[in-house]
Amino acid sequence: MALSARAIEEIRSLPPRFPHLRSAVPPALDIAQEELGRLTPEAMTEVAEALGLDPGYVEGVATFYTLLHTQPLGRHHLYVCTNLSCTLRGAEEICHHLRRLIGVKEEREISADGLFSYEEVECLGACEYAPMLRCDGRYYYDVTPQKLEALIQGWRQEAGNGD
Repeated sequence: MALSARAIEEIRSLPPRFPHLRSAVPPALDIAQEELGRLTPEAMTEVAEALGLDPGYVEGVATFYTLLHTQPLGRHHLYVCTNLSCTLRGAEEICHHLRRLIGVKEEREISADGLFSYEEVECLGACEYAPMLRCDGRYYYDVTPQKLEALIQGWRQEAGNGD
């Protein structure tokens, strides 16, 4: 079993919150991904069984949405918005600075310490707070290179890898 009993229970509690059963699939996959760090074939099958859906449908959803991942990622995967508002307010600089800070050359590459990976996404839905990023289910607004450095340092200290 890939998922914990708690995750399965949380997934089974989702359907009543949605008008259609299939609408519960993205949040169910998000629960699985949060627990495992990525969506394994076993996890997608367990999500399908917990919801009473076809595993092929669940896999199709998992591979369609950009915020769902079937490949390994760093412990902290940062999503950096690069849509128009964020780009106009410095998202490119943030991405460049982030790559330098975590020591990667491209999106989805995992840092040498396994702590970080990142990807550029189209919109995180808070244009008025640009530039912004999402990590570990939290949103960070008005990101500057200095704020980014503090976040990375904090996560490194949490992991016992601080300078």
